[in-house]
Amino acid sequence: MKIGIFSDTHKKSALSKEVVDHLLKNGAEFLIHAGDIVEVEVLEQLKNSGVKYVAVYGNNDAHLVHYHNKYNLVQEPYYFKLANTRFKLMHLPFYMSPDADIVLFGHTHIFECDFKNNTLFLNPGEACARNKPLVECAMLDITDNKYSVTYYNKDPKHSDFIESHFFFERTI
Repeated sequence: MKIGIFSDTHKKSALSKEVVDHLLKNGAEFLIHAGDIVEVEVLEQLKNSGVKYVAVYGNNDAHLVHYHNKYNLVQEPYYFKLANTRFKLMHLPFYMSPDADIVLFGHTHIFECDFKNNTLFLNPGEACARNKPLVECAMLDITDNKYSVTYYNKDPKHSDFIESHFFFERTI
């Protein structure tokens, strides 16, 4: 299963739209937003994407509580299962214990892909190009015996994403 992951869109809904479109074009079957959504327009993009999604509240999302029932918004840490895999989703990297197969987080605006003791820790970086001149996101492809992570980044002034690949063997 291919899962598109992004975070920290902040007030850049146009860049968020580019990220969502890119992930869908590359086969995302599910989308995950790891917090600091900020704009309701980003939630609309997720809802209208045509695939299931989940989004976790970030430290800049308290005002979105009014939309909690309209969109698939969750509080951190949020545990769920997808593709026979246990996930923990959060924005703030405060719950970094390996109590799931995959731990997804945002907040730092820095891409991180680390596999420790059969747990994948993944931060897709920032979609908003705020702290650096990069729009970032990731695609996680899960199979029975492997995690494949594709990290995408691009200059916000250009249309083409550059990609890097990471592969990890998994045991169930």
